[in-house]
Amino acid sequence: MRAGLRGLTTRGRSFLAAAVAAAVSAGILGEKDLLRVAVLLAILPLLAAAYVGRSRYKLACNRSLDPHRVPVGANSRVVLRLQNLSRLPTGTLLLEDRLPYALGSRPRVVLERLGAHQASSVAYTVRADVRGRYDVGPLVVRMTDPFGLCELTRSFPSTDHLTVIPQVTPLPSVRLPGEYAGSGDSRARSVAVHGEDDAATREYRRGDDLRRVHWKSTARTGELMVRREEQPWESRATVVLDTRAYGHRGEGPTASFEWSVSAAASIAVHLRQAGYKLRLVTGSGADVDASEAGGDGALLDHLAEVRLDQRAEVTGLVQRVRQRADGGLIIGLFGTVSVAEAELLAGLRGNGATCVGFLLNSSTWLSLPEKARAEAEHAHAAAVLAMLQSGWRVVGVDHGGRLPALWPQVGRGAQGFALRAALAETVAGGVR
Repeated sequence: MRAGLRGLTTRGRSFLAAAVAAAVSAGILGEKDLLRVAVLLAILPLLAAAYVGRSRYKLACNRSLDPHRVPVGANSRVVLRLQNLSRLPTGTLLLEDRLPYALGSRPRVVLERLGAHQASSVAYTVRADVRGRYDVGPLVVRMTDPFGLCELTRSFPSTDHLTVIPQVTPLPSVRLPGEYAGSGDSRARSVAVHGEDDAATREYRRGDDLRRVHWKSTARTGELMVRREEQPWESRATVVLDTRAYGHRGEGPTASFEWSVSAAASIAVHLRQAGYKLRLVTGSGADVDASEAGGDGALLDHLAEVRLDQRAEVTGLVQRVRQRADGGLIIGLFGTVSVAEAELLAGLRGNGATCVGFLLNSSTWLSLPEKARAEAEHAHAAAVLAMLQSGWRVVGVDHGGRLPALWPQVGRGAQGFALRAALAETVAGGVR
């Protein structure tokens, strides 16, 4: 009851004030009819407070998101289901779900009335143009009586999470360098070790195909032996994401770092669909194995929350990748690098790894004077040349570049020679 009295609206307080004034006037004037009016004016807000206060703690709420993981710029539908658990009908309910600023303004929905044990569902949509992990809720319910004399607020503590992942762009099919690098117990390896007449065998198991029986081993061991199933060659790839804050330029969804994150997501999903065993390494210290439980979902969830790191350096990134270096294909997405940092990246080419780097000229994300632009272009060309000389395949990226158009350059075996010659002339011209 106390909570209900505290929730009296301006109208309810006005009724009480009018009741007091009428009661005082009735006492002064000796009018019994005026006293009856005072009692009526006082009873109405008190009954409203009792009515609203009784139903205050008899509401249940459930929220669902469809889907709970969306790409940047896509919509998610939020469904709120409110149930009246009491035997008394509710008054008008105003629902307000709390949302972070990135998801837009707080939605407000009005439910006119919920009968005894009745449930009702309402829905609204949210949209985010910035990747991240957002809390949806808690839900605030404002309950009022039919006359608007009393209003109480209840907040449901439960929240749900909406994950906004980077935009994934389909990429064209390209014959990639190093696509057969990896590991596996292939038939070729088995034959190379044992020979055609001494294939790897195991004991016969019920249900094995009799055509796989290896009679020579069976005669030698005295037990029925069959050839082992061949394990396919496993292609491996590592996607390296540079998170150095000083290597990227621009702000918001159009920043160079956001281009890199979206490209990393697109490349990772493309390679996973192509059958690669994938690993994601970032300069912030993350090391995600997409072949484990979660697959693409775990990888995209991590990319949804990755941020620039003021302390990240190329040296630490190289060390982190080499901790589990097992050959295969390495695809790096780097911001602006110096010649010295480009030379450090040569350390990733160990153990037969094939390295492809998308090198962003992040200065093109800024408006620079002509002289500063020329200096930035010269520094970028020198870094590209240093990476080419260390054995990397390099794809230069400027502002406005589209990954599907750049992706075929990854598979061009001779692209490095022509680019190396052109860059050599560029660097030589800058030195003169």
